[in-house]
Amino acid sequence: MRVLALNPWHGGSHRAFLEGWIAHSRHEFTPVTLPAHRWKWRMRHAAVSFAQEVGRLAARGAEWDALLCTDMLNLAEFRGLCPTAVHRLPTAVYFHENQLAYPSRSEHDPPERDLHFAFTNFTTALAADAIWFNSNWHRQTFLASLRDWLHHMPDFDENGALDQIRARSSVQRPGIEVPIASIRQTARSPLHIVWAARWEYDKDPETFFTAIRQLVEQDVPFNISVLGESFRDAPDCFENSRHWLGDRVLNWGYLESRAAYRQVLSQADVFVSTARHEFFGIAAAEAIASGCVPLLPDRLAYPELVGSDPQYLYDGTSEELATRLRQLADTPNNLAELYEHCTTLKTQIAQLDWRIRADELDDALHTVAARPTDGLDRG
Repeated sequence: MRVLALNPWHGGSHRAFLEGWIAHSRHEFTPVTLPAHRWKWRMRHAAVSFAQEVGRLAARGAEWDALLCTDMLNLAEFRGLCPTAVHRLPTAVYFHENQLAYPSRSEHDPPERDLHFAFTNFTTALAADAIWFNSNWHRQTFLASLRDWLHHMPDFDENGALDQIRARSSVQRPGIEVPIASIRQTARSPLHIVWAARWEYDKDPETFFTAIRQLVEQDVPFNISVLGESFRDAPDCFENSRHWLGDRVLNWGYLESRAAYRQVLSQADVFVSTARHEFFGIAAAEAIASGCVPLLPDRLAYPELVGSDPQYLYDGTSEELATRLRQLADTPNNLAELYEHCTTLKTQIAQLDWRIRADELDDALHTVAARPTDGLDRG
């Protein structure tokens, strides 16, 4: 099957998802992408830019059987601007995230946020034949937030549209690269802690460094790797913490290759997240697959990822995080028991291997392409 894949934000997890699927798919993909810069502009102009590019490809004879896009595209606008043959393609939209559930940066956000992008998510879902979410938590959160948001519209009842979106929506988890080699089952000393995320406020690095500072003040032995891509407005806590962490730091910042990143994960003992914005948890899944014990806040999609097992969850506060890390650092037997307990979780996470997920996604997209379009008249 020939698939036209539109990715307005070709970076981070969006890029990893598309490239991972393409690398293992039995379908033939034509990816059309835009750089991962200025996300608001990407959401506003991608439909126009893609319609023009796809028009050129179609004029040269390109044909497709299905269309795949992400939540960053205004699909309704694209359908209205693209060639008729593309307009009629069965379409699946993959929701990596949504603009209704993004956390506020309270001290910086304006009192009223620009919800134009949330409306783009709404019309994109309405214009698609299948809406795929990366986790059940994401699906349920989006549908509930959309219902509440539409309730505040000045007129017209859009519950019928919401019912259409709910009926077309399902969960399709992303894939990850699962190491083929066997993973160690013993802890090292001192405890090696890894935190890996974008260096932005929604990943709540302040809570992480507050907890780590408590370990330092209590003379708890540990090593640390703080990984991720930084931007111009990276929170000050990164630069400030680098100084007082001293020689405990084994790795710091963005690693240029996936191989280097996987090597750090394979050498670490505990993967920590403090995120306030996480619709699936790719980094946590990759860390578990590489042999880390996860320690994740009991919120967002994380309970779903680890089967709500309390051994892998904490209450989201710096105090509880510091306590749990100290227990693991001071009592190696506790960590050894967690490694043994983690075997079942690793087996579950292994089902996210791209060699498995690509086949399942291929089948799901083939089903979308094979059935008649439903809902709104596609023209």
